[in-house]
Amino acid sequence: MTTSSYESLSHSKWDCKYHLVFIPKCRKKELYGKIRKYLGTVFHELAGQRGSTIMEGHMVQDHVHMLIRIPPKYAVSEVVGYIKGKSAIAVARQFGGRKRNFNGEQFWARGYAVSTVGFEEAQIRAYIKNQEQLDAKGADEAGRF
Repeated sequence: MTTSSYESLSHSKWDCKYHLVFIPKCRKKELYGKIRKYLGTVFHELAGQRGSTIMEGHMVQDHVHMLIRIPPKYAVSEVVGYIKGKSAIAVARQFGGRKRNFNGEQFWARGYAVSTVGFEEAQIRAYIKNQEQLDAKGADEAGRF
């Protein structure tokens, strides 16, 4: 790890990466086709609004894996809650046929799994990339975003 890989805030240098996994409500196999393609760009856009970067991402049959870089001025829970909440609203707006009153949209299940990524970043990236092979029941289309 070199000093050039660190990001900079006004008074600190940082390198905060997290491996994040979350699932749709009731583990429904809803991450296919149009929704899967649509969510990739939505995730990147929402992460950017919080100053974060999705370095690697993959949507498998019934869950989402991502390697995300979050600045220390934001809590991980704040960024994940924002991404899950706003993406649920975006899916409801795009595919649900509703035009207003999006309170209570529940596309994603409560909670998530997160672990910090240190020097094993290459292993985590390989694990995320190979999710289709690890999940033998995967879809035909690629789930990378």
